[in-house]
Amino acid sequence: MELAEYKAQFDDILEGRNTEAPYDSEQYRNYVKMNQARMKRWDRKGKLLPELEKTVANIDEKMSWLLITEPWCGDAAHSNPFITKLASLNHNISLEIQNRDAPDSEIDNYLTNGGKSIPMLVVRDSEGNDIFNWGPRPSDAQEMYLELRKNNSPDIMNDMQGWYNKNKGAHLQQELLDLFKEKYTRKSLEKKVAIGN
Repeated sequence: MELAEYKAQFDDILEGRNTEAPYDSEQYRNYVKMNQARMKRWDRKGKLLPELEKTVANIDEKMSWLLITEPWCGDAAHSNPFITKLASLNHNISLEIQNRDAPDSEIDNYLTNGGKSIPMLVVRDSEGNDIFNWGPRPSDAQEMYLELRKNNSPDIMNDMQGWYNKNKGAHLQQELLDLFKEKYTRKSLEKKVAIGN
């Protein structure tokens, strides 16, 4: 689905047009309400790292980005706006969004420690080959999350929310920049080897 359709899901849930599980639960509807507000805030206020913005804007080959997510996912609400802003910078990038729990979801190919953690971004070349994937959280946030779980923290959601608010998308973007740099450096080296340099 496209971004507009994904965002429309939030309204469908909050306005009672989608009451399928898990959205028959008030708890999950509250997650969706909070996540919609978070996404709108990052859409307005989220700043892209200049080097990453330039890198993505200068991509000169067709590629597809697959973003696997769900409206109830708090981590996705903090990451997706930056990912979708980046995808919109370049007409060579096509962005497809999949719900993790949809029948055609590809999440089983991108498990994290055996789990279907989201969001998951898969960047592919024009032939559909995976270049890299990223998710479900920036590495610092993942370490914090695992530590909080290990210690049975009673307030994991608020602690993670605080981390994302303070970080403002910086770690996510730096990790994506590093992945793109690695991809293009590798591609450059492969070209040199192919022509015998």
